[in-house]
Amino acid sequence: MLRPSPAPAPALRSVLAALGSPTAVREARTPALRAAQGPLSPELPLPVHVLGVMGAPGRSPRTRLTAWRFLIRNGERAIAAADTMLTPDGWTFSHFFEGPYVTATERALLQAEALPTPYQPRLLSVPELYMLTLWLHAEPEADGTTDTPAAADLLVPLAPAPPGIAAHRPYQVADLLPVLSTRLAPPPLLGSAAPA
Repeated sequence: MLRPSPAPAPALRSVLAALGSPTAVREARTPALRAAQGPLSPELPLPVHVLGVMGAPGRSPRTRLTAWRFLIRNGERAIAAADTMLTPDGWTFSHFFEGPYVTATERALLQAEALPTPYQPRLLSVPELYMLTLWLHAEPEADGTTDTPAAADLLVPLAPAPPGIAAHRPYQVADLLPVLSTRLAPPPLLGSAAPA
């Protein structure tokens, strides 16, 4: 059961304005969006957090809210997505895009909807690994800006996932974050002792 947090009103307004702009849609690198017949609607707003490079061992990882993403629905399916970004003047439209993460996000949301526990859906990006996960936050009434994954949260890597990490499989935060920490850790300096 999913309980999405509402997107900031300016973010939604900016996406609606972009969808209503023939220039913005025509210039987008989204053939599916340009070829769509019928109405387009922004749905399922998801806060997008970026995982910071891991710090000292044992320290809780931090994230930062960088965007709100809306899936753009045409009929029964999502054909593209729109990102907004925070500027000094507030949330504004950034860009449209399509690709495997749009379909993977929709699939992961459908899977999460069947879970018996209520979660707040978010996206967690790990740019250094070219990885995007559906972050199922265990506090469904939170405001969407919480910056630390909690122990009860689930992370669902979206396809394509990095080698060795199964896509569309829910992981407990305590199981996946150590794997990400290892992959994000800087390599040892030449001549330094290897970690024990």
